[in-house]
Amino acid sequence: MKNLLKSLLIIVLVSFLGCNKTPSKKETIISSKKWQTLFNGKNLNDWIIKIKGHPVGHNFKNTFIVEDSVLKVNYKAYDSFNNSFGHIFHKNSFSNYKLRMDYRFTGHQIKGGASWANRNSGIMIHCENPKNIGLNQDFPVSIEVQLLGGDSVSKRSTGNLCTPGTHVEIDGQLITEHCINSSSETFPDNQWVHIEIEVRNDSIIKHFINDKEVLRYSKPQYGGDVDYNNDYWKSKENLPLKSGFISLQSESHPVEFKNIEILAL
Repeated sequence: MKNLLKSLLIIVLVSFLGCNKTPSKKETIISSKKWQTLFNGKNLNDWIIKIKGHPVGHNFKNTFIVEDSVLKVNYKAYDSFNNSFGHIFHKNSFSNYKLRMDYRFTGHQIKGGASWANRNSGIMIHCENPKNIGLNQDFPVSIEVQLLGGDSVSKRSTGNLCTPGTHVEIDGQLITEHCINSSSETFPDNQWVHIEIEVRNDSIIKHFINDKEVLRYSKPQYGGDVDYNNDYWKSKENLPLKSGFISLQSESHPVEFKNIEILAL
């Protein structure tokens, strides 16, 4: 009996040590997930530029530059904005992820920019392919996480929602308004703001500013007018928007981005 108990004790001990030493497949998958850098801080490799009136890949007047490990929207070579709306897209498409970065507005709006574009930029998610965007198209069909800077006059929330060619639902109601404000506070120029976006396919999307949730919505879908190839987008109306490219905007006010990272979910 003593030998039997001793043998059983050894078996239990070996099994316990084995379980601790070898993680399950699920645990291995979870532990392997980590934040990945999208912007290397050195150049614009892995990014695709599209500026209105210019072909894909042409960085008109060096609108997008890299300085001091920061991706900058730069208007030093411009005389006037002239509706040169621009976007810089990461080369890959994404569906389920968390995206985070820091941004800030600097300097002054370039001459010719619209009044609504002052201290205004955005992070576009679920974007259409940049290679399919029309030569004179203003904005990609996408979900825009709108970024606004304070104007020292009124409250201007950031991490808002705008919907070029898309709709969403909030609290079970279809939202067709172009922009919805978040609950964030106002941030002045030159102050770095941390933003994080959680994207769950065509299910739910959340915006966080400085680690605080400021907006959530669900069921992103195609809908609304588009300034290019409108008949095509009308044919997709009400279809779910499940994935797409990520882009950063240039809308006439200098803005900077850094620490751009993504976490697959």
